[in-house]
Amino acid sequence: MSAVADLDAVLAEAETAIAQAPNAQALAEVRAGFLGKKGSVAAVLRGIGALAPEERGPAGQAANQAKVQIEAWVDARKNGLAAAAESQSLADHHLDVTLPGAASRVGHLHPITQVERDMCAFFQGLGYSVEDGPEVESDWNNFGALNFPEDHPARDVQDTFFVKDSTNVLRTHTSPVQVRAMSQLEPPFRFIVPGRVYRYDLDPTHYPMFHQIEGFCVGENVSLGDLKGTLYAFARHLFGPQAELRFRAHFFPFTEPSAEMDVSWGEGWLEWGGCGMIHPRVLQNCGIDPDRWQGFAFGMALDRAAMIRSAIPNIQLLFDGDVRVLEQF
Repeated sequence: MSAVADLDAVLAEAETAIAQAPNAQALAEVRAGFLGKKGSVAAVLRGIGALAPEERGPAGQAANQAKVQIEAWVDARKNGLAAAAESQSLADHHLDVTLPGAASRVGHLHPITQVERDMCAFFQGLGYSVEDGPEVESDWNNFGALNFPEDHPARDVQDTFFVKDSTNVLRTHTSPVQVRAMSQLEPPFRFIVPGRVYRYDLDPTHYPMFHQIEGFCVGENVSLGDLKGTLYAFARHLFGPQAELRFRAHFFPFTEPSAEMDVSWGEGWLEWGGCGMIHPRVLQNCGIDPDRWQGFAFGMALDRAAMIRSAIPNIQLLFDGDVRVLEQF
């Protein structure tokens, strides 16, 4: 058999093998089997030297044409495989636009944020404004202006976070905003102050960082009865008409008289906050004449209100960031 005939047989075999290659890897192996250094076409070329001189030219020309033809078939098969793969991918990832869309996961407000907004809305309905202030406060605003004596236990490092190399503290209550606001406002006025506060404290109902809301009302005829009526209305708004309050005589440097306030919780009572009539010295420190004006103040933990409303047994669940807990509210 002549070299040209051999090449015709190789081309027939190559055409069939290339057409049957199932994927790109198999196609590359088929191409190497025909056009590689040890391939079928190379084997024919190695035998050209043994041919008669007049046969060598046609044989070499036929070999080059065979290479071109095989490359053309390989390219065509490669394009066919790529098109088939793309078509299969489109079929596998087909989007049926007639199907209803997948609902995205919707977030929701943290229980503390929910309670804070509810509280603010209640007091704004009574004509209270909402005031705010910095969380790093001066010793004067946090203690001095509020009638805390120099040796008061609250000023001890066991109770308060002090800012290094300064007399500033992380505010231990939202009352410093009372000082800031009352020093700028002209009576009569009433406002509330929600915000974060910081103390050395940690147990199931206390946390080193927690949230408070305080309220202040100053006028010429403000009384303790006004304070109790406001707090009863507030408690029953938050916890329902069955909510009861209990007032216990207490001492705070910034109110006189002062009381601790408990709210009914289950079959018992839970300490909710403190309240009282604003101490005349505090009014005076804020530039308000205590002989003409008087007022009341109250403060309670937002976190504890969230615990009561949502039956949360441990305050740390509010701050652990466990989505399994938080998404229940």
